[in-house]
Amino acid sequence: MTALTLSTSSAATVRADAVVVGVAKGAKGVVVAPGAEAVDKAFGGKLAGVLETLGASGAEGEVTKLPAADGLKTPVVLAVGLGDAPAKGDGYAHEALRRAAGSAARALAGSKKAGFALPVEDAEAAAAVGEGALLGAYAFTAFRSNGAGNGKNGKKNDAKSAPLAEVAILGGKPRDKEFKAATERAQALAAEINRARDLINTPSNALDPKSFAAEAQAAAKEFGLKVEVLDEKALKKGGYGGLLGVGQGSEAPPRLVRIAHTHPKADKTLALVGKGITYDSGGISLKPAGHNETMKCDMSGAAAVFAAVVTAARLGLEVNVTGWLALAENMPSGSATRPGDVLTMYSGKTVEVLNTDAEGRLVLADALTRASEEEPDAIVDVATLTGAMVLALGHRHFGIMANDDAFRTSIHEIAEEVGEQSWPMPMPEHLRKGMDSPVADIANMGERMGGGLVAGLFLKEFIGEGIPWAHLDIAGPAFHEGSPWGYTPKGGTGSAVRTLVRLAERTAAGDLG
Repeated sequence: MTALTLSTSSAATVRADAVVVGVAKGAKGVVVAPGAEAVDKAFGGKLAGVLETLGASGAEGEVTKLPAADGLKTPVVLAVGLGDAPAKGDGYAHEALRRAAGSAARALAGSKKAGFALPVEDAEAAAAVGEGALLGAYAFTAFRSNGAGNGKNGKKNDAKSAPLAEVAILGGKPRDKEFKAATERAQALAAEINRARDLINTPSNALDPKSFAAEAQAAAKEFGLKVEVLDEKALKKGGYGGLLGVGQGSEAPPRLVRIAHTHPKADKTLALVGKGITYDSGGISLKPAGHNETMKCDMSGAAAVFAAVVTAARLGLEVNVTGWLALAENMPSGSATRPGDVLTMYSGKTVEVLNTDAEGRLVLADALTRASEEEPDAIVDVATLTGAMVLALGHRHFGIMANDDAFRTSIHEIAEEVGEQSWPMPMPEHLRKGMDSPVADIANMGERMGGGLVAGLFLKEFIGEGIPWAHLDIAGPAFHEGSPWGYTPKGGTGSAVRTLVRLAERTAAGDLG
């Protein structure tokens, strides 16, 4: 992974392959952001004018490279847009710094070291720059042979596309406790988000429920976590009808993983539940052509939960965080659950399966009931649950539903604080009637319109009484199919990890919301 350091060097004296400076859109043109003063001086105070001549505008994520002027120790200056310049007296938003650093890091692939001279007024701003750069430098290369497809120059070309090796935050204070702690947190968080991305990007023939569980066991050993894996025999003995029903059509049997960070001083427990469908064909209700190709990402919720629990352990948070990974592969076969079948869930409730492609709510229901038995102070589930949520909110926002308005508001505020776009959604009680079944306690489908809300109402049925609960439907932002932007890569994004980690930090501080 890309190294992150705090440097006392100035933008003029840092020895690196490039120095990164920020520029913004001002009322009269390009404005050079704080941190770039030494570079601007080397250009005779005309850096903004030179950049405008090259077509730069300061727009968010815009990257402009130019040869360094005399007096600078780096051969290249990279100017990255921060968007609109803030009002006088205001600083740059942390999310603007994250996105700019991510764009710059990606543009510097193949470089050994870059000095980031972006505005770092305080430790949190430095952490935002570090976090964005580490996430922007991410690349998934596990399945690329060395030089494949690049002919005689394959190895050389691979080196040019390798992630930026080191990010040095200029203006940082390596001996300052706050700066040091903030950047160490950024390193741990980015490492675990990238772990989640790796899992999401891994093809389904290399990641099934059993191998995903093995990843959790390995991490538990490395970071001192408690882990328990229920295999198909244990699931059958325990009556986990949702997990078994979804997984019975696959040769790769389901798993339920409990992975927990505990702290001796903790007096609060947060339960996180993740949907982990390692491949979703839709089952007998087969997905149409064009909707199968990215379904390796249907375990993004479990990946986010896994990453959040490990991050809590790495940061030593004074809160107990228990992750539940509901893992299954949804396949059509002679043994698969059929539309019209009735499953008896772990809770004892019966569910008529009207659509086998509404499988995520079935595995989550079992895990939510099991998590409720431990009576945590709150439960949050994360899932790529419904296409309806993508239709409602697009590809960059996740929806938030909850059985407690204050808790939903708190989650929304946390998500916005850490730079994850989200929106609170309702759970209208009138939609519950659509899931009434003539043969079972409830059906797994209801009204088509408002399908994302219907899914939330279904999950609510499996939450223990009196436990605050929130549901994050990350179907939109979990997997990015377009061109990279900011610190968001093509493929798995690690959506919701930052929100879950900040929630754990707030819970540790006594502010559960």
